[in-house]
Amino acid sequence: MRKSSVTLTAALVAALALPSLAAAQANAESVVVPQVDRRDIKLPKFPSNDFEVGLFGGMYSAQNFGSSVAGGFRATYHITEDFFVEGSAGRTKVSDEAFRRILPGGIFTDNQETLIYSNFNVGMNVLPGEVFLWRDIAMPSQVFIVAGGGSTRFNGQRMKTIDFGVGVKVYVFDWLAVRVDMRDNIYTLDLLGKRDSTHNIELNAGLSFLF
Repeated sequence: MRKSSVTLTAALVAALALPSLAAAQANAESVVVPQVDRRDIKLPKFPSNDFEVGLFGGMYSAQNFGSSVAGGFRATYHITEDFFVEGSAGRTKVSDEAFRRILPGGIFTDNQETLIYSNFNVGMNVLPGEVFLWRDIAMPSQVFIVAGGGSTRFNGQRMKTIDFGVGVKVYVFDWLAVRVDMRDNIYTLDLLGKRDSTHNIELNAGLSFLF
């Protein structure tokens, strides 16, 4: 008699469990499994070369003396992926034409003077990314900031210079990059017996060779 009761109880439990199992199985079958095609993503590869040399050309706006074409060269050593040190030198022409309209004979012996400048800077890469030329062509790029000092010489004066700026570099190949810089060269100029702090904006572009 006890054996029959146990068997009957087990049968009832099994009967009650069957609907729950069936519902769970139905819910599992109703779950939609998304079929997503994975894309192969190519990460930008920045050149690992430590040394960089380049030429540049652009415009140099000398306060009080107008803007003129400038050119020069630079050499860079990349300490890490984020920090680098750099030396650069350039030259341009400045004119005292604006002063000749007021002062007979102007300031310079000639109408123009050669301005030569050189700086040593510390830089930091702040925004690595990519530049897309076409749908399937992308080039690694870096936005950077620089600051440092040096000297500026013209009209028989040699001035200590502080400079800072920002730039962007686009890597065409592992060994070649296109670079655009904007700098503010600050120095004190003794003009007409009065010393004034001047801001001289430089905008240039050039090619850099990495090795």
